[in-house]
Amino acid sequence: MKTSLEQALAAASPRIVPRPVTLTGLLIHGSVGALWLILFARAFFLHGVVAWSTGLAYVIYDTLLLIFVTLKTLPLARGDVKPPVAAFSEDELPSMGVLVAAHNEASVLPITLAALLRQTQGPAQIVIADDGSSDGTHELLVREFGLIAPREGELSAPSTRYPNLYWLRVAHGGKARALNAAITLVSTETVMTVDADTLLADDATLAMRRAFAQYPRVVAAAGVIVPVCGKTVSGRLFQWFQTYEYMRNFIARFAWMRADSLLLVSGAFAAFRRDALMTVGGFDPQCLVEDYELIHRLRRYSVDHGLDWDVHVVGDAHARTDAPATLGTFLRQRRRWFAGFLQTQYWNRDMTGNPRYGTLGMLMLPVKAFDTMQPVYGLTAVALLFGFVFGGHGGIVLSIFSVIGLKTALDLAFYLWCVHLYRRWTGDRANSSLWAATAAAITEPFTFQLLRHTGAVLGWLHFLRGGRSWGKQHRSGLVAGGD
Repeated sequence: MKTSLEQALAAASPRIVPRPVTLTGLLIHGSVGALWLILFARAFFLHGVVAWSTGLAYVIYDTLLLIFVTLKTLPLARGDVKPPVAAFSEDELPSMGVLVAAHNEASVLPITLAALLRQTQGPAQIVIADDGSSDGTHELLVREFGLIAPREGELSAPSTRYPNLYWLRVAHGGKARALNAAITLVSTETVMTVDADTLLADDATLAMRRAFAQYPRVVAAAGVIVPVCGKTVSGRLFQWFQTYEYMRNFIARFAWMRADSLLLVSGAFAAFRRDALMTVGGFDPQCLVEDYELIHRLRRYSVDHGLDWDVHVVGDAHARTDAPATLGTFLRQRRRWFAGFLQTQYWNRDMTGNPRYGTLGMLMLPVKAFDTMQPVYGLTAVALLFGFVFGGHGGIVLSIFSVIGLKTALDLAFYLWCVHLYRRWTGDRANSSLWAATAAAITEPFTFQLLRHTGAVLGWLHFLRGGRSWGKQHRSGLVAGGD
C-alpha cells in the first residue's frame, strides 16, 4: 500500500507530453537545420574556403562559446569566487540524506559505501535504493553492512554497524523510480544522489551542505567529478581525453551558473532541496537523462511561481566516477546522453526564445538548439574535408587547414585557461597537467571529438526510433583498481 508521500509524489509526477510549439521556438530550431542544408549545398557550388561553409559555421559557433565562457569565468581568474564559508555550526547546516540507486552493483557498492561512511560530518541518512538487484547485493548488504532485508517498498531498520545506513528494496523499474521511492522515505532537508560507481571525497557531503546553507535560493547543486577508467591502453586513452573534457565542462557550468542559466547537474553526484524535488514530482522515469530533465522542470516551476530558485556548481565538492574505457561503452553512453538531451529539448521546446525565462530562454536554450545539430555540422565538415582532399582540391584544402590550425591554437589557449581556472577553483592539481592538456588539445579534433559526434549522431537515431534503453553498463575503473 502506498504511503501518503508516495501518493503525493505520484500525483505530482511529470507527464511526458511535449509542450505546445511556439513560433519563436520553431524558427530557432528550424533555422539550425535549414542553415545546415544551405551551407552543405554551398560546398558544390563555391570555391575557396567558403566551399567549406559548414565547417566555418561550426568553428565560428564554437569560438563564440569559448569567448562567452572565458568572459564569464574572469572572476575565477581574479580570485573573486570563494568557497562557501566554513563557519557554520552543525545546527546551521541543512540535514542531508544520500540516495544510492543500485541495480546489480555488488562489485562497486563496497567502495562507494566506504567513501560515504567516512564522510566528515557525514549525512544523517544513507539509503541504498536497491532497484530489484539479482546479483549478490542482498548477501553483501546483510553480511558486510549489518542490514536486515526490508519488505519491498519499505525502508529497513538502521544498520547494526552503521547507524545512518538504510536499505530500500523496490521492484526493478529503473534508476528514477528507485530514487523517487527513496525521496519519499528520507526525512532530511536535502538529498544527494550518488551513483553506485561514484567515489566521494571525504568532505564532499559537508561541502554541499555548506553551499546550501550559504545560498538559500539554491535548489539543485552539482559537484565536480573526475572520470576514472580501467588500466588498459584504451582505458588510459579514454581517461586522458575525458579528464580534460570533464574539466572544460565544469568550467563551462560555472560560466552558465553566472548567467543564471545552468541546466546540467550530473545525477552521479548532485544534491537537491527535498521539498523542491517533491514539489515538481521527483525524477522522470521516462527520460534517458532524468537529472538534466529535472533541472528544466525546476527552472520552469520557479519562473511560473515566482520563486527565484537557483542552480549552482560547487567547486569544493569532489568525486570520482567510473567512466567508459572502450569504444563500445563510450558510444553507448554518449548515445544515451544525446538522445536524452534531444528528448528534453523536445519536451521543453516552448521555453526556447521565450523571454519569460530570462537568459535561460533567450540565450541558453537557443544555444542548446544549435547543439542539437552541432555534431551533424562537425561530421559533415570532416566528410567535406576528406572529399576535397581526395578530390584534388588543393587550394581549398590548404585554406581549410589554415582555419583548422587557427582554431586549434584557440582551443589550446582555452584548454590551458580552463586548467588554470580549474586549479584555482577546485584546488585539484593532481588531475590537471598542462602538458597533457596541450597534447589533448592538439590531438582531439580528429580523434576524440569525432567519437563524441558519432555518439551524438547515434543518439539522434535512438531518439527518432523512440529508444528508451540505457544499454549494458560495464565497470572497469574503480573496480579494476582505478581508485
